[in-house]
Amino acid sequence: MEQNKTGSIVCVGVGMTLGSHISPLSRSHIEQADVVFCSVSDSYVELWIKEMNSNVRSLQSLYAQGKDRRQTYREMVEVMMREVRAGKKVVGAFYGHPGVFALAPHKVIEVARNEGFHAHMEPGISAEDCLYADLGIDPGTFGCQHYEASQFMLYARQFDTTAYLVLWQIGSVGDRKLEKFDTENKYRSVLKQVLARHYPDSHELIIYEAAVLPVDQARLEKVTLGMLDKVKVHQHSTLVIPPYGERKRDLETLQLLEELN
Repeated sequence: MEQNKTGSIVCVGVGMTLGSHISPLSRSHIEQADVVFCSVSDSYVELWIKEMNSNVRSLQSLYAQGKDRRQTYREMVEVMMREVRAGKKVVGAFYGHPGVFALAPHKVIEVARNEGFHAHMEPGISAEDCLYADLGIDPGTFGCQHYEASQFMLYARQFDTTAYLVLWQIGSVGDRKLEKFDTENKYRSVLKQVLARHYPDSHELIIYEAAVLPVDQARLEKVTLGMLDKVKVHQHSTLVIPPYGERKRDLETLQLLEELN
C-alpha cells in the first residue's frame, strides 16, 4: 500500500534508437529526477541521458562475466531503493521498454510499493516494436508467438508453426546458470534440433537486431535453419521464424458461426 512517503521511483523506457524513441513524459521524469540510474545498451546512449540530468549513475558495472544475473538484478534493486528510502525522486532509465525482458524494473517497483513509496512504470519503444516496423510484420495477419529462447528449449511448448515464432535472446540461449553474456554455437545446435522437429532445414529464418544509433542499420540477416548453429549472433540478437505450413480451418467453429447467421 502506497503511503505519503517523500521518496519515489519511476522506471522509464528510452527506446531502442538513441534520441528517437523516448516519450516526452519519460524525458520529463529524467530531467526532474534527483538521481537517475541507467541501464542502457550503448555508452553513447548513457552520455545522451547525462545531457538531461547532471546526476546519472550507471548500473552496467553490476554485471560481470560468471556472475549470476539474478544477483546483479538484486543489487540493482537495492542500489535504487537506497536513494528512494533517502527521500529522493528516483528514475530508473532502461533501454527499450523497461518492462520487457527486464527483471529489475518490475522488482524495484514491487519493493517500493510494498514499503509505501510511490512507484510506477512508463513504457518505451521496445525491440518488438522495431521488429514489426523493420520486418514489415503485422502480427494480426498470421499471428505472432514470443518466447525467451532458453525457456522455449526447456519447456515442451505447444505452438503454431503457421504463425510467426519469435525467440528472444538467442545469443545467450542455453545459459541455465545465468552467468554468461553469450553462449557458444553448440548451444544453438541444440536449439536447431528442437526447431527441426517442426521445420525443415531449408526453412528460412531471420536474425534480427534493432538499430541503436541513428546512423546504424537494423540487422535483417536471412539464414536457413540448417545454418543456425554457424551464424554469428550477439546477446541482443532475436530469431524470427516465418510461418510454415498451411492453416487449417476449424470447421466446427465455422459451422457455429454459420448457424448464427
